[in-house]
Amino acid sequence: MSRALLKFSRVSPIKARLVAREVQGMNAELALASLEFMPNKAARIISKVIASAVANGDYEPQEVIITSCRVDKASVMKRWRPRARGTATRILKPTAHILVEVAEPVIEDAKNNGKDA
Repeated sequence: MSRALLKFSRVSPIKARLVAREVQGMNAELALASLEFMPNKAARIISKVIASAVANGDYEPQEVIITSCRVDKASVMKRWRPRARGTATRILKPTAHILVEVAEPVIEDAKNNGKDA
């Protein structure tokens, strides 16, 4: 099993979780191919993290599956926008931590079905 962690990525964790749920449990090669055609900003970022996790374990993308793709909330950058009559409005720029774990699939013995003889 290998993993990759990207910290403080400038993407909303709520939007990134939508993409992360789509690829969880998929073959890494299939996930990279499907993320390439998604229009989301988070899809490009998660694609790079998956490629990094595969490379960290010296695997080929077709021989591993994505066991875990987790997006956690990180710190929020707070900015201000001037508004009418001297007031200001708060702008929140969220960041996210993205963790991807890949592993080789477990092949169970078909004869025993998990039972000892």
